[in-house]
Amino acid sequence: MGEAVKVGLIAISAAIAIGLPALATAIAQSRIGAAMAGAVAERPELVGTAIILVAIPETMVILGLVIAFMITGLK
Repeated sequence: MGEAVKVGLIAISAAIAIGLPALATAIAQSRIGAAMAGAVAERPELVGTAIILVAIPETMVILGLVIAFMITGLK
């Protein structure tokens, strides 16, 4: 029973390490995307900046994935 609880807690912590940053990224990208769509409509030269600003929050999910791998012990 003790080993099963340990494995379960590891799985839950890995899921939290990915899930919370993914939720935060979704919220950030929805707001950034809406704002940048309006900005690009007015000033088309901001397309490059828009792509970069939408891609930056994705690093949170990638870091969450790295932490999840570290938690589970996968290499």
